[in-house]
Amino acid sequence: LVSQTQASSQLAEAESLMQQGQRLYEAGQLGEAAAVLRRAIATYQAEGNGLGQAMALRNLSLVYQQLGEWESAEEAIASSLSLLESNHNSDYLAALARSLDIQGRLQLTQGQAEAALVTWERSTAIYQELGDQEAALRGQINQAQALQSLGFYRRAIASSRPLAQTLEEQPDSFTKAVGLRSLGDALRIGGNLPHSREVLQSSLAVAERLQNPEMIGAAQFSLGNTARAQQEFDIALEFYQQAIATSPSDLTRAQAQVNRFSLLVETDQIPAAQALIPLIQSQLGELPVSRAKIYAQVNFAQSLNRLGQTESTLPSTYPAQLLSLAHTEAQSLADPRAESFALGSLGALYEQTQQWAIATDLTEQALGLAQVAASDIAYRWQWQLGRILKAQADEEGGESQKYEGAIAAYSEAVNTLQTLRNDLVAVNPEVQLSFQESIEPIHRELVSLLLKPGSGDANSANLEKARTVIESLQLAELDNFLREACLDAQPVQIDDIDRQAAVIYPILLADRLEVVISLPGQNLRHYATPLSSSEVESVVEQLRQSLVVRTSRQFLPLSRQVYDWLIRPVEADLAASGVNTLVFVPDGVLRNIPMAVLNDGQKFLVEQYNLALTPGLQLLDPRPLQIRELTVLTAGLSESRQGFSALPNVLPELQQIQLEVPSRILVNQEFTSSAFQQAINSTPAPVIHLATHGKFSSELTETFILTWDDRININQLNSLLQATDLGNARPIELLVLSACQTAVGDRQAALGLAGVAVRAGARSTLATLWQVSDEATALLMSRFYSELANGTVTKAEALRRAQLSILEIERFRRHPFYWAPYVMVGNWL
Repeated sequence: LVSQTQASSQLAEAESLMQQGQRLYEAGQLGEAAAVLRRAIATYQAEGNGLGQAMALRNLSLVYQQLGEWESAEEAIASSLSLLESNHNSDYLAALARSLDIQGRLQLTQGQAEAALVTWERSTAIYQELGDQEAALRGQINQAQALQSLGFYRRAIASSRPLAQTLEEQPDSFTKAVGLRSLGDALRIGGNLPHSREVLQSSLAVAERLQNPEMIGAAQFSLGNTARAQQEFDIALEFYQQAIATSPSDLTRAQAQVNRFSLLVETDQIPAAQALIPLIQSQLGELPVSRAKIYAQVNFAQSLNRLGQTESTLPSTYPAQLLSLAHTEAQSLADPRAESFALGSLGALYEQTQQWAIATDLTEQALGLAQVAASDIAYRWQWQLGRILKAQADEEGGESQKYEGAIAAYSEAVNTLQTLRNDLVAVNPEVQLSFQESIEPIHRELVSLLLKPGSGDANSANLEKARTVIESLQLAELDNFLREACLDAQPVQIDDIDRQAAVIYPILLADRLEVVISLPGQNLRHYATPLSSSEVESVVEQLRQSLVVRTSRQFLPLSRQVYDWLIRPVEADLAASGVNTLVFVPDGVLRNIPMAVLNDGQKFLVEQYNLALTPGLQLLDPRPLQIRELTVLTAGLSESRQGFSALPNVLPELQQIQLEVPSRILVNQEFTSSAFQQAINSTPAPVIHLATHGKFSSELTETFILTWDDRININQLNSLLQATDLGNARPIELLVLSACQTAVGDRQAALGLAGVAVRAGARSTLATLWQVSDEATALLMSRFYSELANGTVTKAEALRRAQLSILEIERFRRHPFYWAPYVMVGNWL
């Protein structure tokens, strides 16, 4: 009896010590908490209570993690797991799962994300076996965070989305707040910024109701990052300031301060940025080593470097010293990803100071580590190595071996991007590089190297490679626009598609406009005009403006100028080759003008050739029109809706089409989203014609088509057009959008048109680049369908004949506004 009483007393003491350790841990008295927990462990051990000992060891590991004593943390959690592994009753299993959670957290903090993912998969399976749904949900959230750390952003988003509904239905809890924040971060990385903000606001609201300062600060920090991504810099700075004031976490405060500093530098608020430097130095110096600290140090060093020597209050060597420290700390964690990030960033500093040998060595070290453990950032170091080699070759008067090395490095970067399409559609948050700042220049700089002035046409291999890179850039731009790598690209030879077509690839480079052309049965050739991309953009924008202002006559000299760039150098070869169709793969701002208006001084290009646009031959379904009997589903709005003006000639347009080909009409109130869906399902029409307002924009969310009751976005259009009964479905051969327009003042607006064309799933899309006189449209569409119904011409030829019929009408011939904006995108056959 006495021994039982003593045992009971010892157990009570151990439990009391556990509670005391918890209170000390929460109060931030970590040294005292560790001492108390060690006494609890000894007491449990003396009593032979393995379960209590394992739980105390687990808590001790948490304390050591906060102290940055990683070896002690590893030993404690390993001992905890060792005590729990052999016993399989439910109490031990629940404790095992919780210890695995702590081990996963330790692994992730040390940069061992793959191990953390495996650990959390195991703990989640145990929770599911025990029926603990909340803990299982927490495990799934942990797995999504591990996927993000591994660079698998798309997988992280895919795994997070199903959790959102479950979380919303849960009562307020730590798990709910953390889960919503994790999802909000994933959505930001995936580019869905409005939804990211909404979910993060929900996380903040939960944290505030729970009155948990740590979770409140973390949500505010994430909201700052999303506001920054939305270019709302003042709001971002305010959120960072709130996180600094609210969070008890030294790490969160330091991260928020570093991000605040980098944003102040970015927005030229130099005095405010300078005032933060000593504070950030102190904060970073006090943090225990972790991957998050290393990334914060690299971010700080990069921002200091951007601040420049003249504005910084620190020695010029300080950024390099900070990056060297980050590298040493990454080595101490055995974290090759963080090590690569630090070394590569240090290499970039030496690249900037033109210390080529050191820059090359550091970059190659970073690349070696990245290829093993961080392939999603390897392309950065391949690009950096290419830049260094090119700079050396330029310095040495064009030394060919260095150029070949640069081409090889750039090519590897493009190849890496290709293999990472699914995940690099998302912006890597560690590197904070947008598509325009990283992926796009890699492609353009490689094309520039492959076609460098003086290389002539001798190297046909380089020309073929340049064409492939241009196609890859087109695909990457669409991936980035659509925010998913949903496009199935297959290499296609133009000669296999149409031996009477030439393909023209204009590409804007920093110092010149290059044009690569493919003629049937001939080697590729290229020609260049020494113009900066800004000069090209200026002329093209003036031309576009003159095309939509019917009183302007400026379009003629401007259209001749663009003709001289794109067609004049090869017009004799085009004539000699016998081609009747020109297929353009337009680049950048060139997408915003119809090639039909290019003028040789006597005729417009549409008077000489059939014309088509494509985002790339790789995206084509290269089959000719396969319609025995042409039937059309037509729909449109003639009345004003949702703030858009009336289109009075829509009904005559649709009725005129009905006279030419069998068609079903949905107009005004009949053209709702649901009625349109039902009509698609019940009407096996290979052509869909929509005469309604729509807008093409470089922003996915601003690209839509108007119905009576709604706006159909790109993804909804894809679902509508592909949701037919698959057993009976015929592919949509042609989607016609006869009253759409590209967004005013948006250089990349026509990217939205390309996005619609490829995402809708139709083999071809006929659309308008600006909103046209609907009388001219009605006449043109009637002629287009009349030609198409004959079954003897291609879609591009039918469009050309229809445009020429409008050109013959005196009141429309006077200005391209009426006849030029119609473009055939995709398969022109």
